[in-house]
Amino acid sequence: MALAVTAVLPAAVIVATVAGLPGSGPAAGGGSEPKLGATGHFFLAVVVVLAAAHLGGALARRLGQPGVVGEILAGLALGPSLFGHLAPASMAWLFPASSRGPMEGLAQLGLILFMFGVGQELAGMRLRGAATRALLVSQASVLVPFALGAVVAVPLYERYAGPNGSGVAFVLFIGCALSITAFPVLARILADLGISRTEPGRLSLFAAAVGDGAGWLVLAAILAVAHGSDPTALLLNGLVAVAMAAVFLGPVKRLLSHWAARERGGAASGVLLVGAVTAAATLTAAIGVHQLIGALLVGLAWPARGAAVAERLTSTAKTVLLPFFFFGFGLTADLSALHWDGATVLVFLALLTLAAVGKIAGPGLCARLTGMRRRPALVLGVLLNARGLTELIVIQIGYDAGIIDARMLAILTLVALGTTVMTSPLLRLLKATGPGRRDGAEPVLAAPPPGQLAPRG
Repeated sequence: MALAVTAVLPAAVIVATVAGLPGSGPAAGGGSEPKLGATGHFFLAVVVVLAAAHLGGALARRLGQPGVVGEILAGLALGPSLFGHLAPASMAWLFPASSRGPMEGLAQLGLILFMFGVGQELAGMRLRGAATRALLVSQASVLVPFALGAVVAVPLYERYAGPNGSGVAFVLFIGCALSITAFPVLARILADLGISRTEPGRLSLFAAAVGDGAGWLVLAAILAVAHGSDPTALLLNGLVAVAMAAVFLGPVKRLLSHWAARERGGAASGVLLVGAVTAAATLTAAIGVHQLIGALLVGLAWPARGAAVAERLTSTAKTVLLPFFFFGFGLTADLSALHWDGATVLVFLALLTLAAVGKIAGPGLCARLTGMRRRPALVLGVLLNARGLTELIVIQIGYDAGIIDARMLAILTLVALGTTVMTSPLLRLLKATGPGRRDGAEPVLAAPPPGQLAPRG
């Protein structure tokens, strides 16, 4: 209600008032000449994007879905998939080219801070006792859907590859896209259902963290192949990346730990964190590795003592900055341009089915074979099927690199949304609730014995 009164309503009044003035609305013939000035249009666009993301997230949560699903749909709705399809001139006036550049900068800053948070979560996972099962499940959660995606990608190459999508790069990329689990979405689902401390919950978090780390490394190699790097250059870049990782996880990690022991947090910590993340992103981009890998390495190296300032910044990135990524993604992924002929429907259904089966059956069967009971094993697989934001980032990178075309971008977007949306209903169908729920449901999944799996405290 506060957002509606203080942001949405004033923005609507501004748009209606200014658009009603002579010569202020969309130019004839669909053009758009900004009359508010570049600064005015930028701030108006910021208000609209943030308000749409907030309202979309609130609506999704009311429907029993993670808020990020609504934020993604809001970003798609503001782009050519809906708003631009229904009123292209109005969209061009509300979001002129002069405002899109600064919003892209905000989106990129949000992405690297988000990846820093993923690195922190990965560094915080600790195994005690159930190491064998956890590692096997992690491998199955990545390799099974990766293999299924690679196989189905072979006949799709000729029709859906981008300008830089060689056969090897395209096939590996589709496999990588289907093997992703969205760690932040998974963590939110576990908290909502109150099963974070159950064995399936802890195993899924560990598998998602390891899978995310492996997925980004594989993606870096795929991008190198797509850019036509010769084997020598590819090997050199790999060695440089390994050396950089060793530096971050060795000397840099120790240096940050010593600094954190003396520093009590505050503005200096925040400045150092943002500076380190942006510098590492710049460095990895300069050596031919995607900039998000640098942010991930800083997250792995950042000390636990500095977790408070890191949590504040990553929270700001998720709530304030990432909606601009969803908006930029919505400008790229035009779902309205996807022609739903028989072949397109078949491709979508095949990818959706393989993505779900690979993520649910692969780690679920692995967990069952290592001694887990049937229902918890199935719950584990369903949890790992959530993709959402992380897959959107991956497929956007693949599209920007020319590995996939716009049609495959749209199809994989729907696959990411479909697998994320089905997660919560499937878990409720399996009655996967715990003591953290407020609906009075009895816990049906027993927590593991103390010390099996534990995140960093």
